[in-house]
Amino acid sequence: MPSLAPSRFTHLDRIAIGLSGLCAVHCIATAAAVALVSSVAGMLASPLIHEVGLAIAMVLGALALGAGALRHRRLLPIAVGALGLSIMGGAMMLGHGVAEIAFTILGVSVLALGHELNRRSFRRA
Repeated sequence: MPSLAPSRFTHLDRIAIGLSGLCAVHCIATAAAVALVSSVAGMLASPLIHEVGLAIAMVLGALALGAGALRHRRLLPIAVGALGLSIMGGAMMLGHGVAEIAFTILGVSVLALGHELNRRSFRRA
């Protein structure tokens, strides 16, 4: 079995954590934009942005968390990450509003925690 370079995949975890932060900022910016400028909010609230964002999160999660599980044999990071992705997917079903924003922020936070657990597990392996 080929060796997986830990630094390569922990780098993906850092990118994924950063994207989770950007997602949270996006949600807060969308809420602020709705309150201030409805035309800008319409663009930021586009379902396409959420669908593409979730797809990117799923791909990064599969790559980074999957490789981590193969390398360090700990399932907690992938389980936490999958929970975060599930919450994010469920938030998309709620329609725009406070509940969607709250669940999206919860989901990206849980996903970021999964990536952080993965990164720490790589360091211990």
